[in-house]
Amino acid sequence: MQDSQINNVIKILQKELAVGTMPIVSHLAAEQRDPFVILISTLLSLRTKDEVTAAATGKIFQLAATPQEMLKIPLTKIAKTIYPVGFYRVKARTIHHACRELIERFSSKVPDNLDDLLSIKGVGRKTANLVLALAYGKDAICVDIHVHRISNRLGYVKTKTPEKTEYALREKLPRRHWIIYNTIMVAFGRNTCKPVSPLCRQCPVFKYCDRVGVITSR
Repeated sequence: MQDSQINNVIKILQKELAVGTMPIVSHLAAEQRDPFVILISTLLSLRTKDEVTAAATGKIFQLAATPQEMLKIPLTKIAKTIYPVGFYRVKARTIHHACRELIERFSSKVPDNLDDLLSIKGVGRKTANLVLALAYGKDAICVDIHVHRISNRLGYVKTKTPEKTEYALREKLPRRHWIIYNTIMVAFGRNTCKPVSPLCRQCPVFKYCDRVGVITSR
C-alpha cells in the first residue's frame, strides 16, 4: 500500500468500530480515564480474552480502588479474584508490586511518562503506551500482536517484532492517529483480519491491502 493510504484505512476502520467490538481497556477508557484502572486492567489483559479481563477488572475493583487498598488484600485473594485470567498468580504478584512502587516512588499516582512507567516491574512497552494514550490522552502508539500483524500485512511497515513496529510507526504514522490506532487495529484483527485465514472477502479495506504473508483467506 502507499503510505498516504493509511489515512483512508483508518477512516474506514474507525467508522466500522462499534462499542461492542472495542478492546475492554479502550471501553473502560471511554467510560472513565482513571489511570489506575487502565493500568491494572491492561496488566490483567495480557494473554487473556477480553470477556475474562472485563470480569476480573470489575471484581478486583470491587475489592480495592486505590494502590493502598490493593496492598491490603492478600495475594491469594487477588489471585482467586482475578482467576481465570492467564497467569493469574503471576499477575497477582505484579499488581502488588506495582501498587507498592506507585506508593513508594510516585506518591500513589500512575506516572504519565514512558520512562517512569517502564521502570515499574511487570510494565512493558505495550502496557505503558496504552496507559499514556488511553488514560492521559498523550500521543503514544501501543503495539500488540494485532497491530504488528496488520501493519505488516497491509504493507505499511516491514518489521519482525512488535517493538520494531512501534518504532517504524513512530516514524511514519501521522501523529493524529497514534492514540486510536491500537483500538482500531485490535478490533479489526479480532473480527476480520484474523491471524490465520483472514476474512478478506468482507474486509472494508481490502483494496488498500498488500496481503503480505496471507496464504489462505475467506
